[in-house]
Amino acid sequence: MIDFLIVGSGLAGISFAEVALNNNKSILVFDNDSQNSSKIAGGLYNPVILKRFSEVWKAEEQLKLMKDFYIIVEEKLKTKFDFSTPILRKFFSIEEQNNWFSASDKTGLAPFLSTAIITKKYDGITSPFNYGEVLHTGYVDTALLLTKYRIYLKDKELLIQDSFDYSLLEIKTDSVIYKGIEAKNIVFAEGFGMHENPFFKYLPLDGTKGELFIIKATDLNLDVIVNTSVFILPLGDNLFKVGATYNWKDKTDLPTLEGRQELLERINEIIDCEFEVIAHFAGVRPTVYDRRPLIGTHVDHKSLHLLNGLGTRGVMLGPSMANALFDAIVNGIALDPAIDIKRVKPKNFN
Repeated sequence: MIDFLIVGSGLAGISFAEVALNNNKSILVFDNDSQNSSKIAGGLYNPVILKRFSEVWKAEEQLKLMKDFYIIVEEKLKTKFDFSTPILRKFFSIEEQNNWFSASDKTGLAPFLSTAIITKKYDGITSPFNYGEVLHTGYVDTALLLTKYRIYLKDKELLIQDSFDYSLLEIKTDSVIYKGIEAKNIVFAEGFGMHENPFFKYLPLDGTKGELFIIKATDLNLDVIVNTSVFILPLGDNLFKVGATYNWKDKTDLPTLEGRQELLERINEIIDCEFEVIAHFAGVRPTVYDRRPLIGTHVDHKSLHLLNGLGTRGVMLGPSMANALFDAIVNGIALDPAIDIKRVKPKNFN
């Protein structure tokens, strides 16, 4: 009998796999590569919601756990994934500057918003009102991370690349059996694919489609991430990742003309140089109405668990939520009610 079956190897799945392995637990991961939101994600980590100038929930705690987590993974896989990079908010008016300074006086935001205006000029961007700098920021190369981690799991014979057939799951009192494999627990980390899961599909997981570009701009010279209505992330060799859009109706992972036009318009609001679209991606983020993850144990089956709803901040939330679920399962430490699936009212059950 193994300790954990894990369904899904996006940011949520590999975060839990890593936490379990680091605690000397045995695992086996199933994935059919049907969900791509983690793979194409911008991968930014930012403790401030710049649109509303509000602090990300438990940002300081998440950042510390995240940093420790990626240091361990980088050492294990001998690959650099985490890149500390300043995020600059381009100001479009004096009023925006004033709003920035007002926000930086708030207790929760003061550690993350610099009060020094950044006046540096970047080729390809006109910025008469300069920039504000968000502190403790950067990005994780999620595509590289997931690729390398899946190779690691495969080399250890811990990954089965196959669709999970829920109808074949046998649920016992203290374990589960799937295709002859018995495990003490199963953790579902399927992202938006949770809607096919008969055990947890009652939960209010929404999908927010996001579209991104890779652009080439030879006259744009950036060594920082610029974030306004979209982010522009330098990748090297005059390439930049740009995103993302938010579409709450379309649940497909196909790029659209509407998304393309929106991204083009927003890029042109930020930069004033020529650029070429090299690639166009789309994916559906697993989001929740109250902007909190969905973590916990099935009400009737104590061996069935969920790690989902990381939304737009998977690189920050993944490690901390994986630790929280692991501690709840193995050590009996109660989950924060804000993330526990118990917060969903019984009337929502099917």
